[in-house]
Amino acid sequence: MTLKDLPPDARPREKLLARGPGALSDTELLALLLRTGTAGRGVLQLASDLLSGQGIAGLLQASKEKLEGIKGLGPAKRAELMAVLELARRALAEQLRERIDLHNPQAVQHYVQLHLGHQAHELFAVMFLDSQHRLLKMEEMFRGTLNQTSVYPKEVVKRALHWDAAAVILAHNHPSGAVQPSQADQALTHTLKAALGLVDVRVLDHIIVAQGQALSMAEKGLM
Repeated sequence: MTLKDLPPDARPREKLLARGPGALSDTELLALLLRTGTAGRGVLQLASDLLSGQGIAGLLQASKEKLEGIKGLGPAKRAELMAVLELARRALAEQLRERIDLHNPQAVQHYVQLHLGHQAHELFAVMFLDSQHRLLKMEEMFRGTLNQTSVYPKEVVKRALHWDAAAVILAHNHPSGAVQPSQADQALTHTLKAALGLVDVRVLDHIIVAQGQALSMAEKGLM
């Protein structure tokens, strides 16, 4: 069924204007953003297919490469959708940053997953914390698989001194979907702990995330 086949008061745009965005389903909201479907597949069906099996949360974690593989999403639609998803991620991250409890490993994992879980390439980030373990800044510092792209301890130490950090939480993603730390991950963690220890900065944890998964090396006793 196309939007034109619906009664006027059931069409997403008219429904939103009359009753507010809360009256629309996830599919209707997404259809309103997409505006048009494809030949043989109306916009409501396209929106439903995008959400199928993953919902809004899964769509927020979708990578650029995954969106490129979806039939019916041309460059214009894909760009608009990526922009909206990025705005949503930034809004959620901003809210989390204001209330994140860095003593709660699950909250930290959620925060890291929001930043890194949707990435199709490996990213290494550092959360710089003050003496009260409040978040000063999270920086994406290195890109590429850890055994191919060097993570330079000197650069991490320089940024820790720049932020006058008392502690850090290390984080990176595994685009493969497995969060089990490799030997390289563990070796890197110990190297950074030693380097940062020289300037009295503690490494509290190393979080590894993938889509829908997260692991705390500190919780697993791998620090």
